[in-house]
Amino acid sequence: PPVSDPRLLHKARPFQVKGSLTAERCAFQSAMSVWWLWEQVDARSALIFIVVLLLVSDYLKHRDGKNFPPSTIWVPFVGDLFKMASDQPHLYLAKVKTYGDIYSLRLGGSKLVIVNGYKMAKEALLTQGYALTGRPNPAAYDRIYKMPGLTLSNGYTWKEHKRFTLSTLRNFGVGKKSLESIIMEEAKFFVEAFEEERGQPFDPHYLINNAVSNIICSIVLGHRFEYSDSHYRDIQHLMNRGVFLEGSWWAWVYSAFPRIMRYLPGRHNELFSVYGKVLDFLRDEIRNHKKDLDPASLHDYIDTYLLEIEKRKDDPAAAFTEEALCSNTLDLFMAGSETTSTTLRWALLFMVLNPQIQEKVQAEIDSVLSQTHLPSMEDKINLPHTEAVIHEIQRMGDIVPLNLFKMTVEDMTIGGYVIPKDTAVVINLNSILKDKSEWQTPNTFNPAHFLTPDGKFRRREAFMPFSAGNVNFIFAFIKWR
Repeated sequence: PPVSDPRLLHKARPFQVKGSLTAERCAFQSAMSVWWLWEQVDARSALIFIVVLLLVSDYLKHRDGKNFPPSTIWVPFVGDLFKMASDQPHLYLAKVKTYGDIYSLRLGGSKLVIVNGYKMAKEALLTQGYALTGRPNPAAYDRIYKMPGLTLSNGYTWKEHKRFTLSTLRNFGVGKKSLESIIMEEAKFFVEAFEEERGQPFDPHYLINNAVSNIICSIVLGHRFEYSDSHYRDIQHLMNRGVFLEGSWWAWVYSAFPRIMRYLPGRHNELFSVYGKVLDFLRDEIRNHKKDLDPASLHDYIDTYLLEIEKRKDDPAAAFTEEALCSNTLDLFMAGSETTSTTLRWALLFMVLNPQIQEKVQAEIDSVLSQTHLPSMEDKINLPHTEAVIHEIQRMGDIVPLNLFKMTVEDMTIGGYVIPKDTAVVINLNSILKDKSEWQTPNTFNPAHFLTPDGKFRRREAFMPFSAGNVNFIFAFIKWR
């Protein structure tokens, strides 16, 4: 019979389950047995027992499934997080390349599959692109954005915002000749700003940022900012700082342990503060647009989106809201401004380091364009060496080392490995642009990668500076420019 005092359990007769014994009595007897065992051990043994139990539980919960990509030897509970460099965690991926072209990492309680090389990336992005159309929502981004924008939304919301954004960008000149006048006007201001330095040493970083972002501003905000505008220069500085912190170790750790990290000091707090100020700036722009909105005269992306909010009131699943507009606007600035200005800064550096290549580019431009003729997209076909150099700058510059995280919307197979549904996947773009099987001199600046033997420009399938596939639409207008 059951013993009421658990301390007397060792004196009780062996317990036998009979047909008449209820499940409740059986559970009670088991609980009493555990209680008695607990009282027989000291604190040290109990601690060891708890630690072992947690370790076993962690292993069983996170062990690789059947035919899952191989993983590193990770540390319990934290995985690979503390093996990464604090400023450039993407460099850690190069160190674990010994596991092959596809492997997995553990970041806290989540698994991340890394895809390397052109062959594997092509299989993942182009052959099975639909399976990777999902987007995970890391905790760091969830805190930055009140609503996911173009880069983080999924399903119907993503499709509707993609359709609307592409249509609106085209209407305001992206991919058309009408945008050239905006670019040429900004180029004049840019050249004048360089000339004002009168040949003295200076840092061109923010001049380049301002010039490029002003083109985005013309499309998204409907106006440009003077280079002397200190407030907008502060916003540019915040955006640059945000991009740096976004790719840092702190952002990865926060996404792995948000409930703990939100109470701890660290650079992740600066990340949220920086983007908070940028989003406040964009919200002010949206409020100003609402005051002056004229449905009969739409001037930019924000105007058009505000009108779309009214049209989509009866379609809540599409999620056309002011907060989504704020997120979309930030995404467009990040995709269009940051990547292009980074490309231009790399261009200056590579031309300084390779004066003989710079001379060839200058000679080609001088032979095609006169001193009074401003370049246009129509001239591109006559500037094959210049175009090859621009492509090689993006290949060597590591503009976007890692693609935005993707998530499988269904089970998929890559390189013979099974990737279950709802698994985060990232494409290592650096491994594609430096793939030894695709590039003759992968680690050397060599514009010949994009030239035929007779000097004509040639496209390369392995040229993926911003990724490829069904979710790459946000970079479409970058390629045009």
